[in-house]
Amino acid sequence: MKKIFFILSVLSSGVLFSQSDLQEKTELTFATYNVSMESDNYSPKGAMGKSEQILITQLNSGHNAQIKNIAQIIQTVRPDVILLNEFDYIKDPELGVKAFIKNYLNLSQGGATAIDYPYYYYSTVNTGQPSPYDLNNDGKFSNFGNDAWAFGMYPGQYGMMLLSKYPIDVNAIRTFQHFKWKDMPGALLTKKADGSDWYSKKAWKEFPLSSKSHWDLPVQIGNETVHILASHPTPPTFDGAEDRNGKRNHDEIRFWKDYISDNSASYIYDDKGIKGGLSPNSRFVILGDQNASSVEGDAIREGIKSLVDDPKINSDFTPASKGGAEFSPENSFGINHTAFWRMRADYVLPSKLGFKVINSGVFWPAKGEPMSELVEKRESSSDHRLVWVKAILE
Repeated sequence: MKKIFFILSVLSSGVLFSQSDLQEKTELTFATYNVSMESDNYSPKGAMGKSEQILITQLNSGHNAQIKNIAQIIQTVRPDVILLNEFDYIKDPELGVKAFIKNYLNLSQGGATAIDYPYYYYSTVNTGQPSPYDLNNDGKFSNFGNDAWAFGMYPGQYGMMLLSKYPIDVNAIRTFQHFKWKDMPGALLTKKADGSDWYSKKAWKEFPLSSKSHWDLPVQIGNETVHILASHPTPPTFDGAEDRNGKRNHDEIRFWKDYISDNSASYIYDDKGIKGGLSPNSRFVILGDQNASSVEGDAIREGIKSLVDDPKINSDFTPASKGGAEFSPENSFGINHTAFWRMRADYVLPSKLGFKVINSGVFWPAKGEPMSELVEKRESSSDHRLVWVKAILE
């Protein structure tokens, strides 16, 4: 009875659910969720010989407890558009995205109503893509791990995927997986202690900016287009005094700030060679685990701060939760945390143009509240929480 009352109260307050079918204006919920659905989550960390096959097996079974909990969280929040970070790249959709939808989302989990996403997008990413260089300068050429173009033990580890209830204009998608870091004006260069370049000239010439990819995905909502700007910058840690990952994280975040700018995007080119950024007066929503906070953590904070504070972005609502505040009671920022390691890392940033933001939140119930068991432990679902923003399309 307590659970039923909670769900009814959520429905009546509009805290989590989009009821666009009942509204004259289109009401939309956008979400991002680092689901930790990569091989290390289902096998001993550091074991050799891993691949996306591990996730394929779990998706096919339909019985993985962690994935069932993730599906229940999605079914509860019911986003119209959601980006999933750390979902291994699986080339065959029947074995990957469609298996997740069919075997988990299309089936009721924990009493939640099943949900469907007829439209989706995923593609290759830079994690685990082998390089021929010693990128971490340890004297070894291992191709993978820290010598991949972004950390990963196999191509596509820590990939990402977009699920949508609305059509995606596949012909207008722009990807930036192969945009070179050297081509960003004012890129944060990585130096050794003696002041010399960290990366060799040959490596720097080929080095991609994006650790996964940057995607501009135009979603068609009625007669309007909403550009979903999706990414997952590298964690600004797991390096040394040179801060090579911190600098990459900063510039990956800066990429979107330049991309939405009216006068700073001329240097940008996509994977088809088309130059320039987002057209002025475009509706957009930036989604993803940015691995950075403007007030905590190890990132170069100006990167995420300048993006969140950009005049084109609506930052009036900062997603919050009771569970985050309870988890870090001595931390005034805890209410806005999106990861159990106590930081705001995941962002849903809609444009001011074209949206009226009406609510937002982080799915993190406090102890004793219904569904709190879904986030009780790291292995229950993920080390991140689903973050959502509800807006009216104007």
